[in-house]
Amino acid sequence: MSIGEAADITTEAGDLVSSLMLRPWGQVSPSVYETGRLVALAPWLTGHLERIDYLISTQRQDGAWGAPDGYGVVPTLSATEGILSALTRGDRHTDRERLADAADRGLGVLATWLSSPLELPDMPAIEHIVPSLVARINQHIEGLPGRAPIPLPDAMSYDTLHAVRSWVRSGAEVPEKLLHALEIAAEDAAEAPGIRPTPIGGVGASPAATAAWLGEHGGRDAHEPTRRHLEAVVRLHGGPVPVGFPITVFERGWVLSWLLRAGVPVDVPPEMVTDIRAAIGPAGTPAGAGLPADADTTSVALYALALLGAPHEPDSLWGFRSGTHFSTWPGEQGVSVSVNAHVLDAFGEYVRRRPAATPHYDETIAELAAWIRDRQQPDGSWTDRWHASPYYATASCALALDDFGGDVSQEAVRAAAEWTLRTQRPDGSWGRWEGTAEETAYAVQILLLPGDRTDPRRMRAADRGHEYLVRSTGDDHPPLWHDKDLYVPLAVTRAAMIASSHLIRQARYSS
Repeated sequence: MSIGEAADITTEAGDLVSSLMLRPWGQVSPSVYETGRLVALAPWLTGHLERIDYLISTQRQDGAWGAPDGYGVVPTLSATEGILSALTRGDRHTDRERLADAADRGLGVLATWLSSPLELPDMPAIEHIVPSLVARINQHIEGLPGRAPIPLPDAMSYDTLHAVRSWVRSGAEVPEKLLHALEIAAEDAAEAPGIRPTPIGGVGASPAATAAWLGEHGGRDAHEPTRRHLEAVVRLHGGPVPVGFPITVFERGWVLSWLLRAGVPVDVPPEMVTDIRAAIGPAGTPAGAGLPADADTTSVALYALALLGAPHEPDSLWGFRSGTHFSTWPGEQGVSVSVNAHVLDAFGEYVRRRPAATPHYDETIAELAAWIRDRQQPDGSWTDRWHASPYYATASCALALDDFGGDVSQEAVRAAAEWTLRTQRPDGSWGRWEGTAEETAYAVQILLLPGDRTDPRRMRAADRGHEYLVRSTGDDHPPLWHDKDLYVPLAVTRAAMIASSHLIRQARYSS
């Protein structure tokens, strides 16, 4: 690697880390789902017409919104319901013909999808969100001639939705996990007495949940602190809003982990290190204010601290243990291989920095590695519930196993690299639905961080991947991360690209 190339990467990484301090709530792409909810719930909020324009401009030719393979159901329901809300309210300064056309096209594709056997992705609160939006759409349709109601998918019911709304109405304290999707409670959420906004004014780290809690009061009082929070959020993208916000600890943990693991030289402000450490309490840390603590963010934050030379005892992770693996949060339905890979990173790096702690963690490290190996697909990949791409899950698992899984894990690491070699696209990229810069960055790391680095096939494939990354602007990332809607944590994906560029240039220099 030339001095100039090294300087460019260091400068880019430094600028990225600085941006985390300048924009502490996070850098997140707009969400069709969340924007649709604000169109329906908060027509009084700044940027209302811009949100409507965003929904209409992002509608696909087939009438849907969102990604393939069932990922379009939730954003299409939300966008269609939001547009129907604007249409039936008769919102001022809108083109009714344009709204009606977009709504009809959305209803057409929804009727086709929901009338057939439907496999939905494993997304947070989807079992509540889909029934709530189907019900709201059908309420609109009752007053519109020539439109038929849409069905609820066979595997779903309104029972849990009614239970949630009853709970919110009761005035009992609402669990933090449920707050993130508070908008499903509709009018029952408005100023519900069991809910208190965070000190920064948000509810559930979600613009939709915050707007639902404000209700009509938000339109009457422009100085209400929670409305001021929403006003700040809508300015980020000029109207459209992200699905999860803020994501302060999550963003910092992942950015620093990608950069430091790859060996990218970076000067991390001491106050950032202090903030990350302070965020980790006895129960772990949440991704951001308004969310519950989770094992994923806690693990990545702990791993980043260890890489920074400030290891912090990872005992808060024991509360997430569930047998031989770890849950994202206690009582989680389903499991995540990437979460467990990150727990393995946190324990393994802590023991590396604090060898005296080995007896306390070595058995769990071995169990975790075995659990992750057992969930590898026959083709050598892994898939996960927090990301749509197998390249993210495979990178998370292969890197953790290579570092902390011992010799017994090397065959799994090699199989992951072989799968990566087989699935490269003709243009040098990798991707689930299409080649993307983000997924290509993960693939390059699978090839260059673990296992047999002397294999010339890996270097040739990584070179072609890097050529693709150089051609890519890196700004047009399709959303792949799971929340209520797919989203892009922009700083995190940028860090993955910087890390992969550093690795390929290092590999060229050393060969």
